[in-house]
Amino acid sequence: MTPAGSRASIVRPVSRVPPQPEHVRTQARGFVIAWVFALIFYFLEYAVRSSPSVMIPQLATSFGTTALGVSSILVLYYYTYSITSLVAGAALDRLGAKWPVPIGVGILAAGCLLFGVPAVVAGEVGRLLQGAGSAFAFTGAVYLAARGFPPRYLATAIGATQCLGMLGGSAGQFAVGPLVERGLGMKEFWIGMGVLCLVNAVLLYLATPEERLGGDAAAGGLAGLIRPYRIVFSNPQSYLCGIVAGLLFVPTTIGAMIWAVPIFQKDLQLSYSRAVFTASLVALGWVIGCPLLGWLSDRIGRRKPVIIGGAAIMALLAAQMPYGTIPVTISLFMFGIASGAAMIPYSVIKEVNPDDVKGSATGAINFLVFGITAAIGPIFARMIGTTLGTTDPVTHFVDSTFFWMTCCMAAGIVGFLLRETGRAAAHSTARD
Repeated sequence: MTPAGSRASIVRPVSRVPPQPEHVRTQARGFVIAWVFALIFYFLEYAVRSSPSVMIPQLATSFGTTALGVSSILVLYYYTYSITSLVAGAALDRLGAKWPVPIGVGILAAGCLLFGVPAVVAGEVGRLLQGAGSAFAFTGAVYLAARGFPPRYLATAIGATQCLGMLGGSAGQFAVGPLVERGLGMKEFWIGMGVLCLVNAVLLYLATPEERLGGDAAAGGLAGLIRPYRIVFSNPQSYLCGIVAGLLFVPTTIGAMIWAVPIFQKDLQLSYSRAVFTASLVALGWVIGCPLLGWLSDRIGRRKPVIIGGAAIMALLAAQMPYGTIPVTISLFMFGIASGAAMIPYSVIKEVNPDDVKGSATGAINFLVFGITAAIGPIFARMIGTTLGTTDPVTHFVDSTFFWMTCCMAAGIVGFLLRETGRAAAHSTARD
């Protein structure tokens, strides 16, 4: 048995952390300030992503198409988002955040301005640009957080990032819906969003510190761009992270942010304002769930129990929703809280890959997540969306909730295959 004094002498040197040089602390503070502006970017991006769901009839009139045609335009966002996520991650690892992230905000601004033009082609190109620019928001925010915060706070910082993003998603429905109902024009709304994005782009550029990247990170040529992704995509755990997060995301990105309002109006016979409020509760739940579950994962030092537990709660909530065991408003709010587990794989993919590919790891998981979203969106539209208003409302609502329940169950099953990367697991391995 080790004497107490001896044990203290062993522990004490481990607890000493060498003080950081002043310039390192100053740069870290700069990254935190830039992260705050990246949070605003992410808030605006999510508002742009979600707000069309409350103006589908107005957009159909503006673009001269049908509601199903509008949904086809809206899903284009996820195609460019997923592909450009790879570009965003590589650009951050190679160039740092000083230029790529503000440029991303500028692309989003251009997409907003185009979306206000009353023509289908303008709407399609605008939505594609919105997705391309938005790919730099979360990737850039995570990159800046990783540079500004200590590793032990990373999952909490990522959860806080997603929290503000989903607050923007909720505002895009809850706040914009009443404005549209009171006569807010499409052109005025989208021009206003474009101007806000341009202002944020300038502020973000001014706030972001310059970086001196190492030779590998700044290596020129195609090899310098491909190398980080070769590392990330050669790791099977990266794919598992993307699949789990993608399956947990789609009930929100496709279910709540595109289809929820018309489904609640037709299947549940809710008024427009009530349907908007009810749909926005999922995103509002994320505002609480993302930082809460990120904190819980950091607190217990494990990732998998939070991911699998969140997926199980989501599946149970979706399964009972048609039967009214819990009121639909409470169910959706709790569903949003539990779906905060979708952000934990973003921590895992960074922890299962080397430190020098952090930006590319985030870009890779965004590519996988929103590639899954882009694939599942049309499937849901064909299987469930096309029968909206033409079949029995009760049966249709059961079918839609069953679809999302299946996604959540699949995410939980795949979650068991993830490697545990939390602090507690690392300490357990070290003791063994």
